[in-house]
Amino acid sequence: MNSRSADSESLSSLLGGARGAIDACLPVAAFLVGWLASGRSVTWAALAAIVVAVLVVAWRLRSGGKPRAVLIGALGVCASALIALYTGRAEDFFLIQIFTNAASALVWAVSIVLRWPLLGVVVGGVLGQKVRWRRDPALLRAYGRASWVWVGQYLIRLAVFLPLWAAGWVTALGVARIALTWPLVAACLAVSWWVLQRSLPAEHPGLRHPEPPAEALA
Repeated sequence: MNSRSADSESLSSLLGGARGAIDACLPVAAFLVGWLASGRSVTWAALAAIVVAVLVVAWRLRSGGKPRAVLIGALGVCASALIALYTGRAEDFFLIQIFTNAASALVWAVSIVLRWPLLGVVVGGVLGQKVRWRRDPALLRAYGRASWVWVGQYLIRLAVFLPLWAAGWVTALGVARIALTWPLVAACLAVSWWVLQRSLPAEHPGLRHPEPPAEALA
């Protein structure tokens, strides 16, 4: 297996995966089913989402999942359910998702402008490179370009979620939330990997092997 194939596998496993996406979708599906089955009761919908989130946590922990990631996801579901219960509006279950996508788009865009693209920060951390990738001009440029793909992902969700939330279309929000989780992440992974590959010079050894700038070798 060449280095670039290994890089692709690391990028895919790090920035998205079917398991995490399914975990995120199940409580949303439970909320939607509970809301519809109970005659549009926010209380029953919130309870269904929380119960499913707890079951997902128990299952993942038993299966050896990372406790921090699993618990953060469950806390997000509980917070969303509490917001919907407090306001009495089922569509507000999706408010945290709207805010986190807006914040993520902003943070990723700022990181690119500051020449600390988050894609490089995350992948470099997983590969044990710390900040060595920033000393490679080609990698820094490639990570910056590929990070814009992730900004686009968050903006796509906002463009779909905001009008649906404003209109109070709970069913459409739930369906959109599920549809724009794993499929969109998978597409984003594929496109960002393609951008990375296209942005690196043909002779570059790949993500696992940052090269120092030419002047450092002189």
